[in-house]
Amino acid sequence: MKTRIKTIETAYNTIAEEWATAFANEHDDKPKDIEMFKRFAHEMWGRVPVWDFGCGIGNTTRCLRDLGLDISGLDLSDKMLEQARQLYPGIHFQKGNMLKLDFETGSIAGIVAFYAIIHFTEEMVKEAFLEVYRVLEPGGLFLFTFHVGSKKMYLNKFLGKTVNIEFLFFTRSFIFNCLSEAGFESIDIVEREPYIGKEFESQRAYVFARKKAGGSEQTR
Repeated sequence: MKTRIKTIETAYNTIAEEWATAFANEHDDKPKDIEMFKRFAHEMWGRVPVWDFGCGIGNTTRCLRDLGLDISGLDLSDKMLEQARQLYPGIHFQKGNMLKLDFETGSIAGIVAFYAIIHFTEEMVKEAFLEVYRVLEPGGLFLFTFHVGSKKMYLNKFLGKTVNIEFLFFTRSFIFNCLSEAGFESIDIVEREPYIGKEFESQRAYVFARKKAGGSEQTR
């Protein structure tokens, strides 16, 4: 698992500048993204802290800040974080790993994680959900996205750079079951078709899940 995390970190360190050029404004042409951001912002209004896990260059973080949230970003890649700090100097960004979060139990009001699990194995997804559940406060909200399906893709070239990275798709039932086992409730999975010509052509899913009011961390 540590080796896979290092592989993910290395890949994004390699393509950080190119990613910032290609995707800084990617949400602007994706109305469903904006709709989900507005829903999340409405539910989180006035609640702190809010974090964007797997924030990358901070474009999702920026969108939610622009909707009025006091939000910070967390990512594995130092180089992606450098880009985020350059692009959005008014937002706090820090390094971190979703599988081993350096936050107190029950200390975060809301978490967003756009495509942050797409390089994780199924076991890693389960670990990530347990960690997110642990750090959320009772009643805390989790919004994340994934590619729907059951296939895997390997890339050794991306944005003109040599990388070694695997992308994984997950079924709705797998995601729902993992969230339920972690303790989440009010799980709402919203699917959409790809925006042709604007992104990789895969079925996408947005997921809202809530930590139980009065919920405690799961036994590991």
